[in-house]
Amino acid sequence: MATWLDWGYFAFMDQFVVSARKYRPTTFDDVVGQHQVAETLMHEINNNKLAQAFLFTGPRGVGKTTCARILAKVINAQDGGDPNQDYAFNIFELDAASNNSVEDIRHLIDQVRIPPQVGKYKVYIIDEVHMLSTQAFNAFLKTLEEPPAYAIFILATTEKHKILPTILSRCQVFNFNRIETKDMVSHLEGIAKKENITAELDALHLIARKADGGLRDALSMFDQLVSFGGGQITYETAVDILSVLDLDTFFNVSSMLYQSQISDALLSYDAIVKKGFDGSTFLGGLASHFRNLAVCKETKTQALVDVSDSFKTKYIEQSAQFSFAFILNSLSLVSEAEEKYKASRNPRLLVELLLMKLGHLQSFIQNIPSLEEVKKKLSNSDSVKSSSFKNAPSIVEEKVKPNINKVSEKSIAEATKTQEAASPIDSSAVGSAPISSVPISTTPVAKAPIAKPPTPAVQIITDKSKLSGFEAFKRQKELLAKSQSEAESDENGLSTTDSALEDKGSNSDRQSTETAQPTPNSDSGLASIETYNSLEDAYVGFYQTQGPRISTCLKSLRYRLNDGQLVIELSTSGQESIIEEIKPQLMQFLKRRLPGNQVKNIGWEMGEIQVVERRPYTDKEKLDYLVKKHPALGEALESLHLRLP
Repeated sequence: MATWLDWGYFAFMDQFVVSARKYRPTTFDDVVGQHQVAETLMHEINNNKLAQAFLFTGPRGVGKTTCARILAKVINAQDGGDPNQDYAFNIFELDAASNNSVEDIRHLIDQVRIPPQVGKYKVYIIDEVHMLSTQAFNAFLKTLEEPPAYAIFILATTEKHKILPTILSRCQVFNFNRIETKDMVSHLEGIAKKENITAELDALHLIARKADGGLRDALSMFDQLVSFGGGQITYETAVDILSVLDLDTFFNVSSMLYQSQISDALLSYDAIVKKGFDGSTFLGGLASHFRNLAVCKETKTQALVDVSDSFKTKYIEQSAQFSFAFILNSLSLVSEAEEKYKASRNPRLLVELLLMKLGHLQSFIQNIPSLEEVKKKLSNSDSVKSSSFKNAPSIVEEKVKPNINKVSEKSIAEATKTQEAASPIDSSAVGSAPISSVPISTTPVAKAPIAKPPTPAVQIITDKSKLSGFEAFKRQKELLAKSQSEAESDENGLSTTDSALEDKGSNSDRQSTETAQPTPNSDSGLASIETYNSLEDAYVGFYQTQGPRISTCLKSLRYRLNDGQLVIELSTSGQESIIEEIKPQLMQFLKRRLPGNQVKNIGWEMGEIQVVERRPYTDKEKLDYLVKKHPALGEALESLHLRLP
């Protein structure tokens, strides 16, 4: 009859062994994801070029200790020994996390002096070697540099930067990489088949992504899901047990944001928060989602998406629906929110504000005009701007031109009212004899106004370089008022002349020599308004019709008429090209608008360049200016011994 000790013994023998220990690799061929390390060590063993000290460094759970144990076993069995023999007496493992003092290292050094009883080598595996104290490292240096021929040291650590450089220089360093997702999924599939476990591929991919390159973590999560599902692992179970956000959640949220369904996106985020997830986890998953969408835009980069084939198809479909501008700007906004999350006083408000921005992002992008539309608008605005500048007169010209016509029409109209009894006058006699000596007919005829050649209403200022803009405008206004008063006096004179002509109406013998005086509506009146009586008026009238560049240049130049040649005085060399450009137009304008053919040719000459003295700015410059202007002030300063501070 079995006692309770026997039952306890069988119970102990049948206890559960975790997958990380049960499926630990025993040969280099079984090592997952570290092929470069395994091949290098095998070549060194086969070529008998083993170093006496190794340093295995890398993240947790990637096979550092496993490879150290395999190496210790293989080097003792390479000389014809039994590979299945237990060489535990030749393998010494030291946990430096708990044995990190100088005494522990001294005890280890004493053991090194004893040669192996079985096998060829004694292997010392020091795990978490970065936990040794500085004194322990220094005590270990000499033995590590010159150990016995039968001693091999294998140091393992996850933090290489904490190892002393003197230790690193005495070891061969092997860097263990994170295990790729595809290698981890393949290893989990093999274990599931051996254990007769039904596991969905999406669930295994989720385990691999959650493990973040550590196979030991992946095997621990695998055992947890197997225990919960009773030999079956589903994607929904993995999402709930591992406390990760489902990828479908991010597909739905991104679709809501692209369609500007902001309220639905906010409700989805509220449901995520109620499940126990914080905003940092949500932002990290959303950033990874938009990154995968951006990568799926190109066929060459679709291999960079580290998900299962079913989810990769979803990423490709959604990336085709979204514009690249929306994906890129969304990724930028989410990354910016991730940086501000830890420092924010109200993290939830930060995430909700981000969702609102992303919800309006697509509509904002659609309203941005294309490059062709912008170019078209710019070209249209440039044409309108140039045409408006070309026909826009200056301030003085705007106020002068209408007043000239207004004064001329007013004087002519008032003259028409006062000439009710005037008789026709011979046009040839008007230019050679005064009005009182002209023969008048005694027969009453239709009253017609006497047309007087209109005088210029405004005297044009030719030398504008001496006057400022406001002074020139004031001068033009004074001349305008003066011309209006002269026009009124002329109208009074016309009335007196008309009455005198009516008194002499008895002289009928001279009626045959009279001709009708032209009215203001005749062609001669229009011709007097269109032409100019002086060169100054014609010069101003020409540059008023030009663009801003030419008009500004001609305003600032002086000119004179020398034997029928209009000589323009230039102040800079750049004005020469402008004069050559408008020379034909100016010559044609003066021939048509200026009677008498006064200008026969146009030339130019270079004048003196005026240098404007700089105004005094500092206190010393102002004082020097005043002393130079008032010498008595300088004498007073010298007598009183006054100086600037």
